[in-house]
Formats: sequence, C-alpha cells, structure tokens
Amino acid sequence: MVAVTLGPEGTYSHRAATAVADGDEIDFRQSVTAIVDAVAGGEYDRGVIPIENSIEGSVTESLDALAEYDVAVVREIVTPIRHALLAQGPEFDTIASHSQALAQCRTYLEREYPDATLEAVASTAQGVEFAREDPSVAGIGHPANADDEPTLEVLAEDIQDQDSNATRFFALAPAEERSKGGGKSSLVVYPNANYPGLLLELLEPFADRDINLTRVESRPSGQRLGDYVFHVDFEAGLYEARTKEAIEELEELAENGWVRRLGSYDTEHVVE
Repeated sequence: MVAVTLGPEGTYSHRAATAVADGDEIDFRQSVTAIVDAVAGGEYDRGVIPIENSIEGSVTESLDALAEYDVAVVREIVTPIRHALLAQGPEFDTIASHSQALAQCRTYLEREYPDATLEAVASTAQGVEFAREDPSVAGIGHPANADDEPTLEVLAEDIQDQDSNATRFFALAPAEERSKGGGKSSLVVYPNANYPGLLLELLEPFADRDINLTRVESRPSGQRLGDYVFHVDFEAGLYEARTKEAIEELEELAENGWVRRLGSYDTEHVVE
C-alpha cells in the first residue's frame, strides 16, 4: 500500500503516515491539495493530511481540499506534537518552520529569540533541511530529526506553548473505499443558502437524535462573499439509522447545494 503525505521525510505528517503505510512505501508532496488530488485520481492508495491542531485549530487548506475533491476518510490519527529547536550551533538569525509550528511555539520564540527572523516554509522537515544546509538558520521539528541529521544539535526540546499539543490527521482513500462503519463520521455540507437560523437548522437534526458533534466549521465557498461550506464531524457511524435520518434532513435543507459523506472511521493514537 503506497501512501503519500507532506514532505520531505521527517515531517509530523510523515510520522503519522508510517502508521498507515505499515512498512510500505511513502511518497511525498509539497502541499495538501496535491496529496488530495493524487488520492482522488487513484495515483495513491492512501494519503495522510493534517486536519486540526489543538493549539492553532484547523488546517484550512485541508478543509478546502476535502470540499473540492471526492475522497474517503478511512482513519483518524492523533499524534502528540513535540517541537524542538534544531541548529548547527547557538548562533543563528533565522528560524524556519511550518507556519503552524512557528505559531505553536510563539511564546518561547518571543521570549528567547525576539530578534530572530521567523520564516514560514512548506513543512517542519523543510525548515530542518534549511538548518542543515545553512548555519545561520535554525529549524523547528521533532527532536528525532537531529538523529537523522548529525550536523544538527537539539538546542531546546518541548518548546511548544502547550504540553497537550496534538494534531489530528486524516487518512484518505479513493472515494469508492468509503466506509459506513466506525466510531466517527465526517460530512461536508454546502447549503447554497443564507438566511436567519440556517446554521441552527443544520445542527438540529443531530441534536434531535443525540448525536454528539465534535467539530463544526465554516469555510468560504469561493462562490460569493458570505457564502459558506460547513465541515461537520460527529460521533456516530454512517450505517446507523439515526445518522441516516439526520443526513436526510440535511439534504432537504441543502436541496440547492449538496451534502458529501466523507466516510466513517475509527481513531488511532500514535505516541512515538
């Protein structure tokens, strides 16, 4: 089973993807959209993308890609995020990492390196690569990256603002592998409407059936200002009668738009 995730090797996405690939090949892309596109087109069996961080919230590129492409979510992977500052030595003037990693370490960076230039790059691993190539650059990534890069030192560990920092990843598959069984499910809803009480109407089918919503988020549809797509995660399988009834109501409310079932799945915790 060949999987694809954010590269280069050593990203947190790569660490999550190892649980999906189970020893098989892992390829890399430089954007979430490219990963989702490759899985939707059948180029890969699985794709792994970040969805939500406990400090910085949702990864908007992932949400937008799930609304644009028809793929299945088949697993949820939760992994703790342990950020370390990696460099060739203590003298540097730039800190490079993924924008979310920089934000997750904001307090530490402002306190310890207030004069450093913060450079957002495509991934944590790319920031580590820059640090390996340039002594004036430090990277932020998992401390194990220093094991793979003998030229780098771990200058500080666990520099994230919150010890409980964790990220959710979705394992994606081609749409035909969508499952109805699992402890959680995800939908994308585009009502193509805007009127008072719309959001309440979209949520009531779940509340009426005691279905716990674990995340509700809106993203601009791109069609017009004030028009939104809604991402909904909930604790029930698509096979359940109460879920089917709730979705039927949603489809009636979104008769001018659409409801996409991303699938049902179980959650796995990866603690490495």
